[in-house]
Amino acid sequence: MENNRISYHDSVRTLYERLKKDGMNNMWQRYEAQGLGSDPDKRCPFCMGGVRCDLCSNGPCRADVAKDKRGVCGITGDGMAMRMMLLRNVMGASTYHYHTEQTLKTLRATVRQKTPFAIQEPEKLKAFAQRLGINSTGSDADIALRLYDFAKKDFYRTQDEPSVLVDILAPPERKDVWKKLGIFPGGIYSEMMLATSSCLTNVDGYYVSLALKAMRLGIAMAYQSQIVNEFCQDILYGIPRPHEMRVDLGVLDPDYVNVLPNGHEPFLGFAMVQLARKSEWQKKAQAVGAKGLRIIANIETGQEMIQRWNMDDVFYGFTGNWIMQEAVLASGCVDLFAADMNCSMPVDPMYAEKYKFKLLSVSELVAFEGVTDRLNYEPERAAQQAAKLLEMAIDNFKTRRTSVEPVTGLPVQKAVVGFSTESIVEALGGTLEPLLAAIKDGTLRGVVGLVSCTSLRDSGQDVHSVAVAKELIKRDILILSLGCGNGAMQVAGLCSPDAQELAGPGLKKICAALSVPPVLSFGTCTDTGRLADLVGAVAHALGDVPVTDLPVAVAAPEYMEQKATIDAIFALAFGLYTYVNPVPPVTGAPNLVKLLLEGCKDVTGGLLSVETDAVKAVDGIAAHIEANRKKLGI
Repeated sequence: MENNRISYHDSVRTLYERLKKDGMNNMWQRYEAQGLGSDPDKRCPFCMGGVRCDLCSNGPCRADVAKDKRGVCGITGDGMAMRMMLLRNVMGASTYHYHTEQTLKTLRATVRQKTPFAIQEPEKLKAFAQRLGINSTGSDADIALRLYDFAKKDFYRTQDEPSVLVDILAPPERKDVWKKLGIFPGGIYSEMMLATSSCLTNVDGYYVSLALKAMRLGIAMAYQSQIVNEFCQDILYGIPRPHEMRVDLGVLDPDYVNVLPNGHEPFLGFAMVQLARKSEWQKKAQAVGAKGLRIIANIETGQEMIQRWNMDDVFYGFTGNWIMQEAVLASGCVDLFAADMNCSMPVDPMYAEKYKFKLLSVSELVAFEGVTDRLNYEPERAAQQAAKLLEMAIDNFKTRRTSVEPVTGLPVQKAVVGFSTESIVEALGGTLEPLLAAIKDGTLRGVVGLVSCTSLRDSGQDVHSVAVAKELIKRDILILSLGCGNGAMQVAGLCSPDAQELAGPGLKKICAALSVPPVLSFGTCTDTGRLADLVGAVAHALGDVPVTDLPVAVAAPEYMEQKATIDAIFALAFGLYTYVNPVPPVTGAPNLVKLLLEGCKDVTGGLLSVETDAVKAVDGIAAHIEANRKKLGI
């Protein structure tokens, strides 16, 4: 695997050469080793088709729908494939909701004055409370505690007790569809129980029933987990607003103490930035021979941070998304890697030993073989925990700097980050009308939410995502970018105003008028619910147009894991055209494939598209957008 099979980014390809030179076990090597024969993308056909099951002692079983070859229990290949997808979605939902629970704990502890944080957006707190029908009188602390109690009560509703959060936040037209289908959810915990229990051997083997349960779980997750999480993080740390941020691996300077919070939860990352900005901590770093102390944003924890806080010489920049991880660690510039609840790799201890950085879990979810040190995040101890992490990084500097030859001269550039519903409306003068007018008159053909991970399947890191994005903006389609795919856009230069030169004439005109890039950095995968809320607002502003009729689509050009699959299923329940790549492991389930690619349109209005060619993928997205424009008469 070479060149574009490694990564779109020069910085990663450079450090890949170091990994080879150092003989390090690496992701590209491991990916290639999983292939059959000389094809790194080829795997067991039953596994790739989703028609393999080992849930009971009669298995593992394989299925072939064409021959009516079933599992020992009698389940068909369609049932096998959808059951495994639903189980993956349970994992995605539970991980999203774990983050939400941590955010709510942090909010409660903060208003009780037990954390180093404070309410940054009291107006959003009040507005969100009012939207939910919560009493918004009294102090910020009073309102926040009511919000906490309201959300927790909704999370624990039984599956036959409709979620109040979904009822208040979802578009009325969507709610009607979900109620008719029997997929209007209860509380997220009961929905996870319902889904998991349905997947037990000899319980629910019908692919249609399982698909509907997956949608039901996705709806609960989007409105209860994602929206509550991101809105409360806004309240605590600030609403994302546009600003510049340094990106790519050149943000790593070996002469500084470099601390990398990593994962999906930003709490200790923010706490460390607050401390590191104090002169006493800079002096501590200088006392061991460093030029200073820096917090470097990394992966989705980093996205949460850079969307909200401005860069300076302490909160210095952002590296990239998760496939960059081994390259980042091999740079010889890292002193401490603090791993929270997602996207830290089991191989990291090997890298810590080789490149002399301190590796530490800061979440009860994360464990590394051979690493006994940990510091599980507790909101009430966030200040002390952040201080401990910074001390460990400073203590590590001399060892790392004197024993590891760093890689220098890596690229660094600036991206504009920090777009949110509020900041987009502010940029448009306080109303969505200019955006809607541009869509109506055809200056913009439509909008795509690029909600993606990054994967090595079929192409190198971010190669396919960047190709799809460039093709979309060339056709005057504005992109709102989320997740690890957002890191791809930032490091590839598509979140820079200069990228307007790659856009079609209409989008280029909009970018020039508003001084924005053609790809708007909209956050992390957790912001999928925020994106749905924005789409709902657009539908309402257009006169309560059905979501299914909007010139809008969702694209996941390089989805990777379980959180991505539940996002896609939610998008289908929401009624959106949903492009995903790589092809999901369902190809051995022809009836399920037909349901997803064709039948879903008659159920929820959503439509799944799979395509490995970037131009053909965008052809499909553009055709959907143009058909909806015609339907709306614009």
